[in-house]
Amino acid sequence: MGEGKSIDELNIGDSAQISKTITETDINDFARVTGDFNPIHLDQTYAEKTTFKGRIAHGLLSVGILSTVLGNILPGHGTIYLSQEVKFLAPVRIGDIITARVEVVELILEKNRAKFKTTCTNQNGEIVVDGTAWGMPPKKE
Repeated sequence: MGEGKSIDELNIGDSAQISKTITETDINDFARVTGDFNPIHLDQTYAEKTTFKGRIAHGLLSVGILSTVLGNILPGHGTIYLSQEVKFLAPVRIGDIITARVEVVELILEKNRAKFKTTCTNQNGEIVVDGTAWGMPPKKE
């Protein structure tokens, strides 16, 4: 497994993204792993009576896809995800295609820190998650 980009290899404006279709299995697995069994995610009858009128994915499932981009693509392997500020702007539903995108917006070379704009959009181009993250890129020996 290769190392990701070091702080010296990153530039403001660098970006990467991946897309994933959200499935019922994803939601059920996320509930099992985290212990979040809120019926808004798992019980269609319950969820139909809410403001969302149906089941929605856990918000942090989308954030997890952002983590995939940071840890596997940009900066990539060896990156430490330090913090995330996030706003959930719209629900994510089973069958939605979520595109998680990160963009380098600030570099602090002396501290080996990179700030990223983080967004998730659905198949209609609607932003469902918006935020910023800080990461520590891998150091090159």
